[in-house]
Amino acid sequence: MERTRTRAGAAVFLMLILGHLGNALEVPLDPKVLEELAQPPTITQQSPKDYIIDPRENIVIHCEAKGKPHPSFSWTRNGTHFDIDQDPKATMRPRSGTLVVDISGEKAETYEGVYQCTARNKHGAAVSNNIVIRQSRSPLWSKERNEPIRVQEGEALVLHCRPPAGLPPPIIFWMDINFQRLPQSSRVFQALNGDLYFSNVLKEDSRNDYICYARFPHTQTIQQKQPITLLVLNLDAVNETVAALFNETDFFSDGSVEERKPTFLIPSGSSSSKMVLRGQVLELECITEGLPTPEVSWSKLSGEFPDKRTSIVTFQKILRIVNVSDADAGEYRCTAHNRLASIHHTIRVTVKAAPYWITTPRNLVLAPREKGQLICRASGTPKPTINWAMNGIPIENSPEDSNRKVEGDTIIFEEVQTGSSAVYQCNASNEYGYLLSNAFVNVLSETPRVLTPANQVYQVIRNNHALLDCSSFGSPIPKITWFKDSQSSTLEGDPYMLHENGTLEIYVAQALNSGKYICVARNTLGIAENHVYLEVKEPTRILKQPKYKVAQRNMNVVFECKVKHDPTLIPIMIWLKDNGELPDDERFLVDSDSLTITDVTENDAGTYTCIMNTTLDHDSASAELTVVEAAPTPAVIYEQPDPPTDLELTDMKPRSVQLTWIPGDEHKSPIHKFVIQYTDSLHDHGHWHNLTHVPGSKTTAHLELSPYVHYSFRVLALNAVGLSDPSNPSHMYKTNPAAPDENPSGVKGFGTEHDNLMILWKPLSGLQANGPGLQYKVMWRQKDVDKNWTSVTVANVSKFMVSGTPTFTPYEVKVQAINNNGIGPDPAVVTGHSGEDFPVQAPNSVQVLVLNSTLAEVHWEPVPPKTVRGHLKGYKVFYWRERSLHKHNPHRVEQQFLSFSGNKSHGMLPGLQPYSLYLFNVRVYNGKGEGPASSNLQFETPEGVPGPPSFLRITNSNLNNLTLEWGPPNDRNGHLTGYILKYQQVNNSNELGPIEELALPANKTSVTLPNLKYSTRYKFYFNAKTGQGAGPVITEEAVTIMDEAMPSRQADIATQGWFIGLMCAIALLILVLLIICFIKRNKGGKYPVKEKEDAHTDPEFQPMKEDDCTFGEYSDTEDHKPLKGSRTPSNGTVHRDSSDESLVDYGGGDGQFNEDGSFIGQYSGKSSIRETAEAHSPVNTTTMNSFV
Repeated sequence: MERTRTRAGAAVFLMLILGHLGNALEVPLDPKVLEELAQPPTITQQSPKDYIIDPRENIVIHCEAKGKPHPSFSWTRNGTHFDIDQDPKATMRPRSGTLVVDISGEKAETYEGVYQCTARNKHGAAVSNNIVIRQSRSPLWSKERNEPIRVQEGEALVLHCRPPAGLPPPIIFWMDINFQRLPQSSRVFQALNGDLYFSNVLKEDSRNDYICYARFPHTQTIQQKQPITLLVLNLDAVNETVAALFNETDFFSDGSVEERKPTFLIPSGSSSSKMVLRGQVLELECITEGLPTPEVSWSKLSGEFPDKRTSIVTFQKILRIVNVSDADAGEYRCTAHNRLASIHHTIRVTVKAAPYWITTPRNLVLAPREKGQLICRASGTPKPTINWAMNGIPIENSPEDSNRKVEGDTIIFEEVQTGSSAVYQCNASNEYGYLLSNAFVNVLSETPRVLTPANQVYQVIRNNHALLDCSSFGSPIPKITWFKDSQSSTLEGDPYMLHENGTLEIYVAQALNSGKYICVARNTLGIAENHVYLEVKEPTRILKQPKYKVAQRNMNVVFECKVKHDPTLIPIMIWLKDNGELPDDERFLVDSDSLTITDVTENDAGTYTCIMNTTLDHDSASAELTVVEAAPTPAVIYEQPDPPTDLELTDMKPRSVQLTWIPGDEHKSPIHKFVIQYTDSLHDHGHWHNLTHVPGSKTTAHLELSPYVHYSFRVLALNAVGLSDPSNPSHMYKTNPAAPDENPSGVKGFGTEHDNLMILWKPLSGLQANGPGLQYKVMWRQKDVDKNWTSVTVANVSKFMVSGTPTFTPYEVKVQAINNNGIGPDPAVVTGHSGEDFPVQAPNSVQVLVLNSTLAEVHWEPVPPKTVRGHLKGYKVFYWRERSLHKHNPHRVEQQFLSFSGNKSHGMLPGLQPYSLYLFNVRVYNGKGEGPASSNLQFETPEGVPGPPSFLRITNSNLNNLTLEWGPPNDRNGHLTGYILKYQQVNNSNELGPIEELALPANKTSVTLPNLKYSTRYKFYFNAKTGQGAGPVITEEAVTIMDEAMPSRQADIATQGWFIGLMCAIALLILVLLIICFIKRNKGGKYPVKEKEDAHTDPEFQPMKEDDCTFGEYSDTEDHKPLKGSRTPSNGTVHRDSSDESLVDYGGGDGQFNEDGSFIGQYSGKSSIRETAEAHSPVNTTTMNSFV
């Protein structure tokens, strides 16, 4: 049965956790409590340790902290105080330590250095990491003149790139003068240092445009080396050259290329060594030359390659292992061979490690005179040194405290005193790096308070377990006791269990457990209590189940479903057909306790289920309906059989019995089978259960029985019409008790907190117990660590909590049934995990690739599995729009996040606002929650098309001109380059005239259209445009003013006699013509009016296409003429080169550097390259800027 308990959404559940040495506690998250508690500072956000800045942008060094009272902030630069007030370029954000340096007009390198932030209030001071600020650099390639390289066919060759040193280092790729990637293979490939290697050159390698490109990712610039010319000479050409020089007829005996054994180019010799840091990427390179081209393979002499972390790339030349661990140290062998020989090179890999956390110091909240300790444990290679500081000052220089003792990586506090709150810093460092963590000790004296809402009502179904919450806070930690109604004795022992967090559990709730419960929280400073109420409800039961029905077509069928439920619960009856909703048909009539189907058809056959739901539980029962054809002879009446009679038990044994009976009348429908049911008056009196069934030709059944059951049997007969009524029960047969035959099912282990293991199982029923005194022996041990089982024996429960377990550790658990007659069989072993805790590491190597103005792709390096501390659910990317890049658009912050399930390393951010600055971070999450966020990174979305103008209105309408005013788009999405205004006449039949178009500058907000026709309706189409194109169109209509003299002139003419006579003459002439046409047609004459109309259709009249605001076949041929010298296609679009691997793609889109060195697009938007007369230069400045 399902159980629902009422909870107050405003209350936050508080877990009180015992410390290592005393009563260390955690501060509750309830904001009402937090507002009243003093708290030392805690750093909540800071910039990364190594912070490379863009010299074109302001320097922003983040430092955020919380505390009570709110902390103040200060900075040091290169170890000395940084006086922000004395530097006009530096400011701090309000109520924040974030430092902003305006470098406009200054050199960015002036502010390079090591920065550290301090957040301070009267309870202590927290410090940030040392943040090293360095300016990104993308220097130009040194000028050089590359002489042509001549090499004999078959020889090895290296084309050196030697890019300028940048910060961070550039990404290297080779392309030709047309920006097409150079083909690479196992013979021609790019090394890790960017050089291009040829194991042997071929004649077709000759070309004059080997160009090395260096892309500097931080500044988004690309630099190019001067093209290299390679001339490959075959032996015939060499002979001719030598003969010309030395007057000899032949120098080489023949023109064949001599084959060579493999030789190592990188690394040299037979062995080498390499050091790599733990957690980084190990790349081993093996470059060879020879003819034929050598094949390369890799092996590890001291073990196997790690699964899922190893890849062999660049045509087998590079072995890559990500997230290196200590186990990856050892000897690796590279083997190169061709048909002439095989050679080997051994690389000895050593793994060092920068410090990494084993135990991070945790904040302590202690009451006066309590004990506690801060533990700071880190590992690394070499072993890191631990140094402590208090409030940012080395602890050896801090004031003496007799109650504080430092023992290596642990600070022990004995009988802390009021006023001794402080923030302690732990620094773990070795030659490869350092870790810094802040943890405060907050000494509080707080009287108890109960956080669970008062007078809360808990409802539970009888025989289920109940949980009554009593969340509390105080310092010292309050002790919780429970009382019921007016009783003076505390609730302890069976059937009650008091959990460590104050929750009272009742294993098997009964009606007598209903009532008022008092929770009392007390410590040395005071006492608090709270009242809650428990209501134990009766279970919902179906007393009369629907029966199997066989109905003739067009007959009516009634399924009954009578239910008993707790009178205080509101029941809801639901009927299903074949586990789906009932057909939407008026023939299905649902009553409070029945379902009626009128005029049944073959489609109505199926299984019908009645479900009775309450807010706490439900019960259900099903019956089948079979529809048969109407009987051919109405006189024959089929009925369900009569119940069997004279039930008798024979051959009675401890675990079996023989049951016989006499069938009842079949009523002209043969009995298909007999159903045998039983009831157990010892465990489940009054409820009948199906035991077995036998064919209708038998009148006896051998029944297998269970121990310790008081059986009574009955039999029902089934024919084509339905089931008979039950027979009278047999005599009771009692089986003797025995040891259990089976153990509980559904055994599983999991944690509800980071330091416990909850073992659950499905308890045995009374029928399965096999005897009195049913208990469960619960056993557990840590997998692959403990050999012996720890066990406890419990009764009347279906779970057991193991406390004090390490976080997210695999355990083997098993549960065995026991009763007064013995133990059950050996139970199966199930593996579970202790409780999860929040992940401790933020994703590294976070990068972003802006694909277009509304879409970005975020990449990150998955965190090590050990740092997840739970089941990896996935990653969340939190991102928000910091501001628009346009000065006219308002500042907005809209934080949102996207979840990416599983061990993903990238994800898409759709629906971005064009031309905006975004900030984001990445967090890993498990079943417990989210881990720490990565450092905030930012990216900019490129321009997009603008939104519609904010308004368009006609402000001045005259006889022959109109004035239009408009407002710029609310969403500019870039720099506006102008507006497009189109307009045309609309006559009384809504026909459209020719289109007129005006291009308006971006700084105008009104225009006057002269020389319009008076008294004429005009329709206007107006939109804005940026460099990316035109935005959506808005429309408006207006009418020019009518000439006031026209109506009077028209009236004067209409009253003249000569005008009336002329009109009459014209009407008479038209009538004569119509008569003549009628006579001609009757005589066979024919006027091809339709053909002439079709042949002279007005070409100017074309309807407007409203879906895209274009005008049929209308076009202004002058507008579409290309400029002289332009290669722009006639349709006005610029097509990219047919190759989808050109450098144009590297400026944006989905291009990628494959393992052979091709480029992966890293920049936002699609860049187009205009073809001009300067396109023949190797690198056009405009072209290269499009990649930035």
